[in-house]
Order: sequence, then structure tokens, then C-alpha cells
Amino acid sequence: MSRRYFGTDGVRGLVGEAPITPDFVMKLGQAAGRVLRRHAAAGQHVRVLIGKDTRVSGYMLEAALQAGFSSAGVDVVLCGPIPTPAIAYLTRAQRADAGVVISASHNPYHDNGIKFFSAAGTKFPDEVELEIEAELDKGFDCVESKDLGKVWRLEDAAGRYIEFCKSTIDGNVDLKGLRILVDCANGAGYHIAPAVYHELGADVVAIGDQPDGFNINDGVGATHTEMLSKKVAEHGCDVGIALDGDADRLIMADAHGHVYNGDELLYVMVLDRMAREKVQGAVGTLMTNYALEKRFADLGVDFVRAKVGDRYVLEQLKARPGWIFGGETSGHLLVLDCQTTGDGVVSSLQVLAAMRRNNQSLAELTKDLKLFPQVLINKRIEKGFDWKAHQPMIDAMAEAESQLVGRGRVLIRPSGTEPLLRVMVEADDKALAQRLAQSIADTLN
Repeated sequence: MSRRYFGTDGVRGLVGEAPITPDFVMKLGQAAGRVLRRHAAAGQHVRVLIGKDTRVSGYMLEAALQAGFSSAGVDVVLCGPIPTPAIAYLTRAQRADAGVVISASHNPYHDNGIKFFSAAGTKFPDEVELEIEAELDKGFDCVESKDLGKVWRLEDAAGRYIEFCKSTIDGNVDLKGLRILVDCANGAGYHIAPAVYHELGADVVAIGDQPDGFNINDGVGATHTEMLSKKVAEHGCDVGIALDGDADRLIMADAHGHVYNGDELLYVMVLDRMAREKVQGAVGTLMTNYALEKRFADLGVDFVRAKVGDRYVLEQLKARPGWIFGGETSGHLLVLDCQTTGDGVVSSLQVLAAMRRNNQSLAELTKDLKLFPQVLINKRIEKGFDWKAHQPMIDAMAEAESQLVGRGRVLIRPSGTEPLLRVMVEADDKALAQRLAQSIADTLN
């Protein structure tokens, strides 16, 4: 069955338009509450945690969700503005039945969304999301007054999460002597990330830490790193850290003009762990740079590609016992013996700890990883066009792949939102990548 409301990361959309309206979100909370009660042990009182980022619409949607869960007989614990991965952790720590985050991640303020975490701190599987959608079809049905859920606030949710983050690196590793610039994207990490680095001994310069409900991700954060290196240099910092609006994504930079994406940061974490224990493998996505795959092969580290989306990276990791490292180029990074989901702050601490343990900069730690140039060409196609059966394109792809053996790869994928076909070629030579990408794209003229 296909999902009607849930996408790859919960339910998301423009605030005020279906499905991100208060009436729908209340019904969604009730439907999810009924599903959770159905799966609970007999007589068990179900409890969920709710967190949100800094969007102005969070107040409205939080109230709607709260009403929906309460009407289903589910207790609610409000955590306030807090990173998405904090809810994953607190749901486990509080032994709650589920966690809910109100956030649209790296999107602008006028978007918002609802995503769910299981009691284990992982995203709801597809079958549970489908069960919630089926429950929505049954309409609204409030329990009797005596069975309504209660609501309270978790005291110091932020402080609990800060202590958890600090616990994910060795106690003998500190950040003393490091000057760190952290861009909080005016999002959920604004009162968390600076405190974590400061309490571990770093001298911290915070930017993007003044949310007003409207400026989340607005020219700041992990999706706007054009000036990150310059700001690191301007403030005399050793390293820069950029989070996104819900702080589950990480990009870093140095003062020498280099911005380090998720592929490079995943490499740093794996290489550092290899110095202390065997790393069996790592998971990337279809977009992970081919140079990382080649470098892992040189190091004897198995590598597997998942579909784009951190939930699919996690699925691949879980299917391989002992595998803990995975990530996306965009900065969603997984270290499963530290956290159950992508966590920008926790991931940054693993990278910073690697710098401290090796007494090396990011440039030194990544010197043996030279990312291949990528060329992406978007071609507009007619609706229903079967590109997989288009023989001129098939022939051009085959010719390109024959020239790229051991040097690069070809990736063709349709856009999920527009009538576009994305032609991507990466190679150890940019001119070669450009020529081959254009030759494939030209077959669609």
C-alpha cells in the first residue's frame, strides 16, 4: 500500500494547507494514540513525548497534537523547543511509548511537519504509519472524560539532552583550547549546541542562535554554508559547525575555505574508530561520492548504498549485524553505538574527538580522501515518459559507464516533485564528467 500522508520523514507541508492544519493534526494525534493503545499491553497507560523546533506554527500544532492524543486516552509530556534527536533519546530515557517532533527540518518557517519515534528511539516503520493512516479513515471519536489523557511538561528536557550528548565521547577527551563557531540555524539547537561545546571546555562563538519564530534556516545553518569558512576565519576559530533547523544534520568548515560535507565527516569518524577497533562496514546513499566508496575499499571497509533518506540508511545498517556507521552527503550521520538516529551535535562530537585524539585538523584527517567532481543536469520530461526504455539514453549510459570503470559512476533518477530527470555523473576528472553527463542528457532533447 502507498502512504497518503506520510513521506520519507513524517507528514510535512505548508502550514495552513492540508495536511498541516490544526484540525488534521488533532485527528492525526488521535489516530496515532489509538494505534499506540492497541499495541500496548492490557491495562498499560500510554505516554508520548512531544518536542518542536522554533517555528511560530509550533505553538498551534503542539496544542492540536496534545488535544488529539489526550482525546485518545494517551498521556502527553511536553518538552518544548528541542532537537529532533533529543526526542529520540528522551523517549528511550523516559521509557515512553513514542516520541513526536513538530518540525520541517531544513525547510523555511512557513513549512512544518510531524514525525514519530518509537519507544526504541527510531522512526516509525512503514507498517505503523500505514496503520495510523487507516485509523484516520475511521473518523474522530473521543474517549469518555474519565479516560482522557493528562498533560505535563518535562522539567529541564534540554539539560538532560545536553548531558547525554556529552556522554557520547570518552571522558578523557575534552575540547579545551579549541575555539568553535557554531551556527544553530535559529533552530532547535540554539540553546543546546553552544552549551554542549562550552561545558566540554571549548571557547564558543554562537551564531544563528536568536530564533524569532520566522528566521529558522533563513540564510543560516547546514543548508547555507556559503560563508561558514569566512566566519570561522573572522572569529579566529579553529573549526565551524553548522546544524539545520532541527539539529539532526551536520556540516563543518575550517578557516582555510573548505566546507566538509557528510561524506567527509563520515570518513573522519570511521577512520578514527578504525585506529581503536575493527569497522566492518559503512552505509551511504545513492548520492554518496564515489571517492568515499573507493577509499573505504582501499581500507578494507565494506560499503553499501541505500536510497536517499536517513531512514533507509538505518534500515541497511540494521540488516548488517555489527555495522554502526552510516550517513548522507547532506549531513545526516549515524553512529549507532552513540545514538539511534541522525544527530548533528552527537556527530560533531565524534569528529571533534577524532581531532583531539589525533591532534590533527579536519584538513589533515581528510587528506587521503579527494572527492570526485559531480556534474548534475536536470532534463524536463513528459509525464509518464519511460526513460528506462529510451534506447538512445540506454546506449549513452552504457558508453559512459564503460569509460568510467574504476574512475566514477553514472546515476539517473527522477525528481520526486517535478517532471524532471536528474542526470548525474561523477569522475576523477571534471571535464570527463561534464562531457559524459551532457552526452546522456542530450539524448532527451
